[in-house]
Amino acid sequence: MTGPRIHRISSVMTDLDHIRNFSIVAHIDHGKSTLADRLIQETNTVALRDMKAQLLDAMDIERERGITIKANTVRLDYTALNGEHYVLNLIDTPGHVDFAYEVSRSMRAVEGSLLVVDSTQGVEAQTLANVYQAIDADHEIVPVLNKIDLPASECDAVAEQIEDVIGIDASQAIRVSAKTGVGIVETLEAIVHRLPAPKGDRDAPLKAMLVDSWYDSYLGVVVLVRIIDGTMKKNDRVMFMQNGTVHQIDRIGVFRPAMVNVEELGPGEIGFITASIKQVRDTRVGDTITTEKKGATKALPGFKPSIPVVFCGLFPVDSSEFEDLRDAIEKLALNDASFSFEMETSAALGFGFRCGFLGLLHLEVIRDRIEREYDIELITTAPSVVYHLHMKDGTMTELHNPADMPDLTYVDRVEEPRIKATILVPDEYLGDILKLCQDRRGIQMDLTYAGSRAMAVYDLPLNEVVFDFYDRLKSVSKGYASFDYQLTGYREDNLVKMSILVNDEPVDALSMMVHRDRAETRGRAMVEKLKDLIPRHMFKIPIQAAIGGKVIARETLSAMRKDVTAKCYGGDATRKRKLLDKQKAGKKKMRQFGKVDIPQEAFISALKMDS
Repeated sequence: MTGPRIHRISSVMTDLDHIRNFSIVAHIDHGKSTLADRLIQETNTVALRDMKAQLLDAMDIERERGITIKANTVRLDYTALNGEHYVLNLIDTPGHVDFAYEVSRSMRAVEGSLLVVDSTQGVEAQTLANVYQAIDADHEIVPVLNKIDLPASECDAVAEQIEDVIGIDASQAIRVSAKTGVGIVETLEAIVHRLPAPKGDRDAPLKAMLVDSWYDSYLGVVVLVRIIDGTMKKNDRVMFMQNGTVHQIDRIGVFRPAMVNVEELGPGEIGFITASIKQVRDTRVGDTITTEKKGATKALPGFKPSIPVVFCGLFPVDSSEFEDLRDAIEKLALNDASFSFEMETSAALGFGFRCGFLGLLHLEVIRDRIEREYDIELITTAPSVVYHLHMKDGTMTELHNPADMPDLTYVDRVEEPRIKATILVPDEYLGDILKLCQDRRGIQMDLTYAGSRAMAVYDLPLNEVVFDFYDRLKSVSKGYASFDYQLTGYREDNLVKMSILVNDEPVDALSMMVHRDRAETRGRAMVEKLKDLIPRHMFKIPIQAAIGGKVIARETLSAMRKDVTAKCYGGDATRKRKLLDKQKAGKKKMRQFGKVDIPQEAFISALKMDS
């Protein structure tokens, strides 16, 4: 196996006026990655034989699901129609709400954004969220209407919608078909003439922003940097200001999208460095890099660290694979700063890890990567959120796992995280969406219209969203609704821990926090579902939902029965009775000592509550 292919180019210094740094923002599936492909193709950055769809989406899972998970960067050389030569640094960002953290980081590294909107679908929830991030980062925004080759395209209506909903001028929106290549030159001209050039002082002390970092088995940690002031060269000794570590740069370069070595990086440029760094944790995203001697004294304002909002347990199906799982999780955490984990044990599932994620898609992606890249079969426990427990002695603790809930006599009150959810939906599905939000304890905050689409804003408890809210939303709106959320804070509510007992043994993997008013309904749904999912055994199995010591729902799974009287042809009834009583006593004894096997499918299906 060979290492990464690294080319070398001579570094031609580009003045700031001829550099443009921009990102592409859009809702999922509106064509960001396809547009990035066309820009790469038009500027001849990659040879035609090496071009492929979604060129910047390197992970198999990104290509398969058709989504961008990691923000990727590429440097393009473009000669404008006026004959001037420009260097364009493009960052392709994810569109999904769970990866908004990747988007916010990328925004801080560039000065402008292309806002891509599907001209057949219009503005969606995630378009709004991402464009607001761009506005917060003080970006110049160029609207691009994509998919104009489709018969359902309505450019004028969508341009009007951009003006109404987002409030930016769309009169000069560029009309593009990223699939066929129409409008790509116009897009490049707009980047050059409508987006601002970066600012920076070449002679000032070095200030570089650490945008991202990941682990490469050949090069160690690769650090993506945006130079604000000063210059960076090979063999420079640089200091990471957050933790004060000093490293010597081994290699410096840019992405085209393969790694290409350069002599130096100057103000306004985006590139990478490697410096024999062993641990990704030493390179914190948002850190400022400066020279060891005569460096900058004041760090750049960093990014807010990502805070996991959804927690769940990951356990290997085969307990002998625990060490392999530990290795896999540690390697994934190296490349994903927003993923956190700690060890835990479960009576039902053995040793595993309690992991924190930014949302359910993030959880699915990590789980898929572990199963695929490391070939480990996993059991995933019910996703839960972080609750604040205010104890009677005045202290506050965080509860990550409902199974760890202390005795209620010590707890004064329980607070749960709330979110502000923005849902955009065609008018005809609005009633179903409002009912869904109402059923999930939502409080309506706003309802407005943009053309034939309604925009509902709800205050919802996060724990009602992490189960399967997104699936339900898509199913009641036939896939037309789009959804985005942001955490707003914590609020007290009447929450209790519901335990599930199978054969009088609590199954900690199925413990969950529920609202007291809904506990009985949820408990009944859960035990009925488990009754269908757990295979029958040779003895009777009670399945119960309980709050504290009180059982609120129960189902009994009847025993498999062997016909012990088959050999009795006629004759005395007492003989049959005796055999049946003996069988009954055996089943009773078996129930005392018998172990119930709950298949993994039962866990997964039981957690999808409303299907």
